Amino acid sequence: MHELVTAEACWTAARAGVYGCVPLSVAIAFGLDPSPGMVIVPLVGFLTGLGFTLFGIWISSLVPSINSFDYIISGLLTPLFLVAGTFFPLSALPPWAQYVAAVNPLYHCVELVRHAAFGFRPLADLGHVAGLVIFAALMWLLAVRFMRRCLID
Repeated sequence: MHELVTAEACWTAARAGVYGCVPLSVAIAFGLDPSPGMVIVPLVGFLTGLGFTLFGIWISSLVPSINSFDYIISGLLTPLFLVAGTFFPLSALPPWAQYVAAVNPLYHCVELVRHAAFGFRPLADLGHVAGLVIFAALMWLLAVRFMRRCLID
């Protein structure tokens, strides 16, 4: 079972890494100066995509129907997206939302891409990478365990 989950997640994560280059290319076309650090953006996209693909696999083993994904998207993914520092700085958010960002994988992704474009911060970036790796590993464990239950019962 773990081979199937891992293969599906890696394929989708590879696509996420490639798709992550599109906004960067558009930003460069609109005047963003290219920097050498931008070559890691596909890797950041891969790692983030891996975690969220595994999250989707895990959730798909729990929900009773496709319509139940609406609750997950509205109740969990949209708030994570809004508290990722993508649209406005986290300092403009209430303190509780700033704490949520520390465990938000999208925040770690946004920070890594920002630092790739505008200059790395080695210690902070190691923390962001660790956050994404921990998220992906936890989601892999949950996805494999619950998909095994779902398909073998």
